[in-house]
Amino acid sequence: MGRIVASIKIVMVEPEIPGNTGNIIRLCANTGTELHLIGPLGFFLDDREMIRAGLDYKEYCSLRKHVGWNEFWTKESPKIDQCYAFTTKTERSAFEIKKLEDEAWLFFGSESKGLSETKKKMFYEKNLLRIPMVRQSRSLNLSNSVAIVLYKFLQVNQFVNGDLRLS
Repeated sequence: MGRIVASIKIVMVEPEIPGNTGNIIRLCANTGTELHLIGPLGFFLDDREMIRAGLDYKEYCSLRKHVGWNEFWTKESPKIDQCYAFTTKTERSAFEIKKLEDEAWLFFGSESKGLSETKKKMFYEKNLLRIPMVRQSRSLNLSNSVAIVLYKFLQVNQFVNGDLRLS
């Protein structure tokens, strides 16, 4: 599978449910998107549920596992202005993003807790984003959220006639 033009990377922070991660692996494989898993994980990467959800897509996904938050930042060193964190506790919508630079790092927290307040403070306030939904709703499923956001960011500058541009 080829790489997409702009480098969009999904970063899962302490995911807990193997089926969600399997779905996200499949999504990343089908979009040429790099996936980073930051531990501790709530499962093993060879978990039966994760494998079933991801089918055989793991071999097609550019997947990097990091022991913890600090290791991720040391190894990857993303530019903070190109990092976006997703939370239900902000006002700015992901659909307000109209332009991307050459990289975008999309951070998602765990299913039960989201991103901690300490971690969210690392991001520029303008880069804390939410998915629009009715106010009385608590949250969407994590793998659905990742799919919605990823396709929105891909749509900003990478779709040509319904397909992803490949480099």
